[in-house]
Amino acid sequence: MTTLVPTPLGDARLTWSSSVGQRRATLVLGHGAGGGIEAADLQALAAGLPAHGVEVVLVEQPWRVAGKRIAPAPKTLDVGWRAVLDHLRKGRGDGSDERGGIGDTYSDTPLIVGGRSAGARVACRTGASTGAAAVLALAFPLHPPGKPEKSRADELTATGLPTLIVQGAADPFGNAAEFPPLPDTHRLVGLPAGNHEFAVRKDQSPVLESLVETVTEWISTLL
Repeated sequence: MTTLVPTPLGDARLTWSSSVGQRRATLVLGHGAGGGIEAADLQALAAGLPAHGVEVVLVEQPWRVAGKRIAPAPKTLDVGWRAVLDHLRKGRGDGSDERGGIGDTYSDTPLIVGGRSAGARVACRTGASTGAAAVLALAFPLHPPGKPEKSRADELTATGLPTLIVQGAADPFGNAAEFPPLPDTHRLVGLPAGNHEFAVRKDQSPVLESLVETVTEWISTLL
């Protein structure tokens, strides 16, 4: 199920994967700057988490909905994201008459925000101010490829929330070994393979199943 959400930058598009049985938590995920919600890691979570009582909402930023190919500046991304979270928090949900939005049970079940790459950065910067219970950062772009001196670690350390970071071993934007010490609220998981998209070489085992298991286990610790 999909729905459009108005933001100051144009419409964002939400794609819902409803939880099986009682909803125990809601995970809202944003995409990166180089692609949309078709990313393999986002799709794997949307397919795997509902069976564990976790509703997954994939958010396409307005620039993607408008058909643009280049993402706007980080502050602009934050504007669109905040508008979506405000929409969800007020209980407008997916517009269905049969079941309400997140706002109907917002105070009773955790709302977790996250995303991959640039979407992870957005969630880290805005998580606390949008009322989220935790942050999921997939393929966090710790630094531009080949420029480790330009670290973005401060965005991670400043979330003020329980935060899970999942990185591929061959991610040119930073693998797990490159991350600095993190707060006790944070958990960093380095997968045995995978690039920035969690794709692996032909001689390596896929890592998406491990990614989904890691996120499922982490969310269970929050409930």
